[in-house]
Amino acid sequence: MSDTTMRAATVSSANAGRLEMRDVPIPQPGPGEVRIKIEACGVCHSDVLTVMGLMPISYPRIPGHEVAGTIDAVGSGTSGWNVGERVGLGWHGGHDGTCDRCRRGDFMTCRNLQIPGISYDGGYAEYVVAPAVALARIPGELTFVEAAPLMCAGITTFNSLRHSAARAGDVVAVLGIGGLGHLGVQYAAKMGFRTVAIARGRDKEELARSLGAWHYIDSTTADVGAELMKLGGAKLALSTVTAADAMVPIISGLDADGQLLIVGAAQEPLPLDTAAMIRWRNSVKSWPSGTAPDSEDTMGFSAMTGVRAMVETFPLERAQEAYDRMMSGAARFRAVLTTAG
Repeated sequence: MSDTTMRAATVSSANAGRLEMRDVPIPQPGPGEVRIKIEACGVCHSDVLTVMGLMPISYPRIPGHEVAGTIDAVGSGTSGWNVGERVGLGWHGGHDGTCDRCRRGDFMTCRNLQIPGISYDGGYAEYVVAPAVALARIPGELTFVEAAPLMCAGITTFNSLRHSAARAGDVVAVLGIGGLGHLGVQYAAKMGFRTVAIARGRDKEELARSLGAWHYIDSTTADVGAELMKLGGAKLALSTVTAADAMVPIISGLDADGQLLIVGAAQEPLPLDTAAMIRWRNSVKSWPSGTAPDSEDTMGFSAMTGVRAMVETFPLERAQEAYDRMMSGAARFRAVLTTAG
């Protein structure tokens, strides 16, 4: 590595299926862009899209969209940002500003949404260049390692909950106590919901309760829907799992006007009992992260209330190990790459 190159974990082709550590040129910011010296980058399940070539992507590509670091260069014509500022970069990595969705101010559903690690090189590296519009300021109370997973796992759970129809005092179920779910339980509890954690087995009950869960349901031994109805029914069920068959039982535990809110993507179809859903005006909805101001709200709320991701850190050089641990489900609960040293 020289003054003009950096270390990066790259995917060489759509069928590579693995990360390769390489020396690559340090990117230079263009107009409206900044360069971030990366301190930490979360390893997210969505990174599989890049590693396994599951989307149209121009390779080679550097994955990573949970970035935290410091601005070290500002492109021409970029205003409002200065060298030395602590910033984060998440799933929303820029928008075109001209499509029908952007013209309505809904940048998250931009027809040409840019995603770090997919549309352009992401955070499994020492530096990343991104549009200034995608940057979120990191509050001083958070370290870089604490901030990184909030740029996707955090904002997805926080933003979906705060935009839901649930109100303080309502029963809100969180399905899955993993990378997303352990944050979802914390946010739901801090928002004043009667938070019900649902997971397989009793081994996560103590953890769930320590994170703020008011009640715990073991999905391997209990009828999830029936147990929720004993509690009055769920106004909202936040599904953070990636298996459709795990989501199905929870629908029968929704109260009138209750909603299944999906933030974990399953590959298989979700079967629905539409007759019962019509009877109780139930609905199914999904939620895709958020924009930079939403990231700032997420980090601000987390700093104020003490919500933190449980993380395992890995040096950048061990990116493949971190990715494999995440994919195996063994990580407790977010793997974060660091570039220090």
